[in-house]
Amino acid sequence: MAITAEALREQAAGRGSEEAAALHRAARLEALLGDPHDPANPHGLKALFAADERREVPAQTEQLLAETGLGAEFVPAEFGGRLTRADLLARVLRPVFKRDVALGFGFGITSLFATSAVWAGGTEKQRRTTADLLIAQGRASIVHHELAHANAILRDEFIADPAPGGGHLLSGRKEVIINASRAGAYIVYARTDPARTSRSHSVLFLDPAEVGDGIKQLPRVQTSGMRGSLFSGLEFSGCPLPQDALVGRPGEGVAMALRTYQVNRCLIAGTVVAAADTVLHSAVRAVTTGRSKPVARRWHKPLTGVFADILACDSMATVALRALSLLPDRTNILAAAVKYVVPDLLRENLEELATVLGSRGYERGSAEYGALDKLMRDLPVAGLGHAGTAACQAVIVPQLRTLAEKAWFAEDEPPPELFRRGAQLPALDYRLLSIAGGGDFMAGSLVASAERLAEVRGVGGQMAALADLAEAFVTELRALREACRELPRFGAGVLMDPAVCVLSDRYALVLAAAAVLGIWEGQDGSDPFLAAPAWAVLALSRIGGRLGIPVPELPEGCLESVLEELVRRYRAGRSCDLDGTGPTQ
Repeated sequence: MAITAEALREQAAGRGSEEAAALHRAARLEALLGDPHDPANPHGLKALFAADERREVPAQTEQLLAETGLGAEFVPAEFGGRLTRADLLARVLRPVFKRDVALGFGFGITSLFATSAVWAGGTEKQRRTTADLLIAQGRASIVHHELAHANAILRDEFIADPAPGGGHLLSGRKEVIINASRAGAYIVYARTDPARTSRSHSVLFLDPAEVGDGIKQLPRVQTSGMRGSLFSGLEFSGCPLPQDALVGRPGEGVAMALRTYQVNRCLIAGTVVAAADTVLHSAVRAVTTGRSKPVARRWHKPLTGVFADILACDSMATVALRALSLLPDRTNILAAAVKYVVPDLLRENLEELATVLGSRGYERGSAEYGALDKLMRDLPVAGLGHAGTAACQAVIVPQLRTLAEKAWFAEDEPPPELFRRGAQLPALDYRLLSIAGGGDFMAGSLVASAERLAEVRGVGGQMAALADLAEAFVTELRALREACRELPRFGAGVLMDPAVCVLSDRYALVLAAAAVLGIWEGQDGSDPFLAAPAWAVLALSRIGGRLGIPVPELPEGCLESVLEELVRRYRAGRSCDLDGTGPTQ
């Protein structure tokens, strides 16, 4: 059941300072990490890239993060931590991901991915133990699927058989687990029922210090990207676990994973945007340094296009992250769409920026230009710890026909707080997350945005273009509704049909467009650039171009105003996301 406006106001009472506090912590972390381009900075890009070249953990920077108490960000406030909302967590983590994706994953975000099952269904004792571990800057590792099986949780790499007298005997092996060698807790998704059903797996909580001889640490595995992270394996051989190691109920592992993956997917999208931001800054540096003109004309389109895409990605991720608090029982589809739209767009962006940077983009280890090469190597490896594109399609495809028949053009738009910066929202509660569908509030938002914009089409210029684009995406949604109504009822072969997968791709891009429109409409005017329509027109034009739908010509001044803002942010050292934060903010 969706949270009502009255319940929202009640739950948000007293939370007005949370966003300011999170931004303050992000700014403090940015200041402590220092100028990323200063070659003498031990936490700068040069030092981090050098550690990556040596395949070493950046120990000095990890120590700094520990001293700031970053581990407390992954612990819900009710257990003594700082985690209140997922969107605020993403903003706190961006200074880390801005410098090094591997550092962001290796230091701690994967600990949240692991322990999310504990926050969703653990006992009071398990939650307290986990909170104490993370607040003390310890780590937790998630142990489930094998890479070769494309993130399929329903594979039996780990089996937990009943033990005589109670509890379980855990067996199985996995070669690649981040932080396996230094985790203070393992959260294991193991088969507890031989039947191939949705209740075949359970979640188990292990303290490696208490396991004894039943566990073997496997050697470190070298990876092509995230080379400073510690990947190694674990082997369990009849490892005895007490009955109270069970997290949640028996057979709840698959459901627990599907519920908690929503947060993981959105957080990944919301943080890797910061890494792409660093590459965009390096591209602007390459075309402005030592030149009389700010930017040569041939670079206007790729640079402004990537800037608009980053804002679109941030819009989609931000809306999904906020929805986890505001609409926790209805975010499953959006979270899956975010997970496979945002990484795809960012990969395309890196390819565009590679044309701008040229050979400089492959100066491995260069603080000025080495971010492109490193991020292109890191992003595929960063996918090891969460569900991939196929798994996201597996969430969306089975629901397309039902959405077409019951939700699209029938559902109301979501509360405006979903799109407003500074809005008071309920705290993230993993226990409220659902996988039972729940309609499509973003489709309702798209239709409502288009209706409002249609009333101002006569203004002309950029507003008219924005209205035309909104209507074009509504037309695309109508076409999707007709096509999806003809889909067969979901069966084992549906995901193998390329035509059905294309429908899910198109639908996910429509959701991205809805997020852009929602964020643009939700502006309060405090940022004149975001309140103006130029960036939204450019972002929607690029999304529409990917869909192949008719898009209007860019209005006069649209590209120029986006370019001016990009150069302005670069010169001020401000980020290219929705926050536009600077080094001293």
